[in-house]
Amino acid sequence: MAIQLRDIDETQAPLLDHLIELRTRLVRCVIALAIAFAICLYFADDIFGFLVRPLTVAFAEGNQQGRLIYTQLYEAFFVELKVALFAAFFVSFPIIANQLWAFVAPGLYAREKGAFLPFLIATPILFTAGASLAYFVVMPTAFIFFLDFEGVSGGLEQEALPAMGEYLSLVMQFILAFGVSFLLPVLLLLLNRAGIVSRGQLIAARRYVIVLVVGVAAIVTPPDPGSQLVLAIPLMLLFEGSLALMWLGERRMKKAQVRPIADG
Repeated sequence: MAIQLRDIDETQAPLLDHLIELRTRLVRCVIALAIAFAICLYFADDIFGFLVRPLTVAFAEGNQQGRLIYTQLYEAFFVELKVALFAAFFVSFPIIANQLWAFVAPGLYAREKGAFLPFLIATPILFTAGASLAYFVVMPTAFIFFLDFEGVSGGLEQEALPAMGEYLSLVMQFILAFGVSFLLPVLLLLLNRAGIVSRGQLIAARRYVIVLVVGVAAIVTPPDPGSQLVLAIPLMLLFEGSLALMWLGERRMKKAQVRPIADG
């Protein structure tokens, strides 16, 4: 009986160590996020001014002054809080990712670390590429399209008076939708490495993938054809690029398998 209790204590000890380490890592992530939030809150006006820039450009294209309004007394304050939190996540993401990697890495073999590390590096790069496409290309184009509806209808003047909160929500939708969508290669390659899907299966399902991509683009972007196409086309290119990377990986594996046989 004493031996069984000792065995249970020994099995519980590593679990408690892991839980303590996980708590430490999470606390560090929260502290990093809180510090980044405090800094970003101080610069919230400048950050929001950066996010407003595409709308300013769209108004300038139509030779209009343009303005942002807020219809609730507390709206401007909460917009600054949201801007600070939104920016703080991006600022603290390297620290958060590093803490998560430090927690997971000791449990991986060297080969698994080498296989997983490229995905960890590619994730922020692809997300930034998608967010940049949304900010520098899609948002100005979409806003110009929306502002074209200004004019006179039924004898009444139609004027665009975007609210601060609604505009921030729209910008966040653009950036997150494009950023997350650009992580498609990471998802597909991870599924392929895990043996869940093969390149042949993805090729056979290409027509369904096209329909799915168009559907996703229609859901996550505002209802204008330009924004949907600007998201759908890069997603299809990323899908084809993922297939090419899978083909290179399969070719490399075949060479690695043939070499030991030839050496023998």
